[in-house]
Amino acid sequence: MSIIDISEVKPGSHVTLHYRLALADGADIVNTFTDKPATLLLGAGQLAPPLEDILLGLKVGHHSTFRLTPEQAFGPRNPELIQRVSLATLREHSMIGEDFSPGDLVEFNAPGGGRYAGVLKEVGETSALFDFNHPLAGQTLAFEVKIIGIL
Repeated sequence: MSIIDISEVKPGSHVTLHYRLALADGADIVNTFTDKPATLLLGAGQLAPPLEDILLGLKVGHHSTFRLTPEQAFGPRNPELIQRVSLATLREHSMIGEDFSPGDLVEFNAPGGGRYAGVLKEVGETSALFDFNHPLAGQTLAFEVKIIGIL
């Protein structure tokens, strides 16, 4: 049985591609163009859903850059996701002797067994201020893709 290239990217496709995700100012977040290409399984969570959606329908050889508004990418920043967490709760979720500094990404257990993360903004006497927005929320992004192969 020979492997046949499928004509376009579909859900469940294995896609070999180069991609670059960058901030509006041009600073790279991820860039495979300088190294070997990535191979991703669409729908496996290897790429954020909004980025996977862009790949759907693209053909081998396609190379372009997409500009994503915050709403198209990781959503707008939500002020309600900036919350205080008691130091007791913070200690429950940390390793013994672990110190936290502003800018650290801290993971918490969610009800139901999941995990969620927040960026520590400041530590007070009884609580710490966290930003639970996705780090790229509110950002306009550039997503450059070059499709190399589709299986």
